[in-house]
Amino acid sequence: MKTKKKLVVLAVFVCLIVIAAVAVVLLNPGTKEKTYNVGILQFVQHDALDQATKGFQDTLTAKLGDKVKFDVQNASGDTANCSTIATTFASNGVDLIMANATPAVQSAMSATADIPVVGTSVTVYNFLEGATNVTGTSDLAPLDGQANMILELFPDTKTVGILYCSAEANSVYQVQEVSKYLAALNVDVKEFPFADSNDVASVAQMASDEVDVIYIPTDNTAAAYTETIANVVLPAKVPVVAGESGICSGCGVATLSISYYDLGCATAEMAYDILVNGTKPADMEIKYAPQFTKMYNAANAAELGVTIPEGYTAIE
Repeated sequence: MKTKKKLVVLAVFVCLIVIAAVAVVLLNPGTKEKTYNVGILQFVQHDALDQATKGFQDTLTAKLGDKVKFDVQNASGDTANCSTIATTFASNGVDLIMANATPAVQSAMSATADIPVVGTSVTVYNFLEGATNVTGTSDLAPLDGQANMILELFPDTKTVGILYCSAEANSVYQVQEVSKYLAALNVDVKEFPFADSNDVASVAQMASDEVDVIYIPTDNTAAAYTETIANVVLPAKVPVVAGESGICSGCGVATLSISYYDLGCATAEMAYDILVNGTKPADMEIKYAPQFTKMYNAANAAELGVTIPEGYTAIE
């Protein structure tokens, strides 16, 4: 009988241990691996933004594996779509929003003040006042270097036309800054803004008729319509110096550009710190691209008879 009682007591003891272990697992969420749901809001489809998104996904997947799930949405260049997508992400309670381009970041800011937002492909974050849940990476290139590039390639340049979308704040900022550098180099500047994609071809034609060289900043609308621009500037024999490699590969001759893929990777590192390490966006400074590369479009250079000096890398 004593042996039987001992067995009963032992069985009860083992049961209590199992119950306690189960309780610890249920009460301690840290014992269950979390899956992070990340909403990606990309303003429009073009090479630069696509590369930033890819770098972001590749890097975060490499760090988190199957513990991260992405919901990738593209607003097709429509700010109303941006707002709808951002609001949906907020309603679904995603863990983080990666907002690709300025309108995407602004829409995410309007949709939520609580969910962390990490931006990328944004030139200047001069709209963050009061926002504590937003940080990100900037694609601002050295505009003085791009101005110097124009005269390095085309030393006889008298007039530069700047082609850009007037609705994009980032483009307006770059126009103002690069104009100062060009003026300091004794180059006349003419601005050729277009309101939207409907005006791209006609405004590009106006610029081609009046200037020696066209400069296009990191402009999302221009980037989405490089073929339209190329169909104007190449027959007119007017070279384009671009703010980034995607625009250059479509209609330009040369650029001093960042790697948008690398920028996306840096953005993912910031997202990881927020998701896993609990770092607050408000405590994270905006990060900038660490390096820039002189690049050229071999086909367009050949068509326009432009000789590219040493030190430039051909865009593949």
